Amino acid sequence: MPLYVQIQNNEVKQCWDTLPPCGVGSDGWKNAVEVRPPLTPHRQYHTAHVFDITTDPVQIVYGIIDIAVDERKANMKASTNFPYQEEMQNQMKDPSLYDPKKLKAAKDSAASKVASIDAATTHDELDALM
Repeated sequence: MPLYVQIQNNEVKQCWDTLPPCGVGSDGWKNAVEVRPPLTPHRQYHTAHVFDITTDPVQIVYGIIDIAVDERKANMKASTNFPYQEEMQNQMKDPSLYDPKKLKAAKDSAASKVASIDAATTHDELDALM
């Protein structure tokens, strides 16, 4: 996708994904490209971007942040518990759906997965649980 930035007083004033009406080269408008370094899946994410206005085209550069094992574990546990929480909410909304066996099965399933997540100490161990 083509991007365009308007630079005035050595600052980015606007960033568009459509061609400015006055075109590139007028009123401070320049072409721009995003630079997103590759990520290690489930272990990193991109930071907010910064503009490098010294290049042509202007570069919209993203950094990388590593995800800590504990942060990843917390996210995995939240996802693992979701089916149980959803089942519990459905049964609370409609008491005629109350099924303690189904609720216990969902809770037990989540509990065993959470125990495995808690036991993991590395990203490789967490990867093996996916």
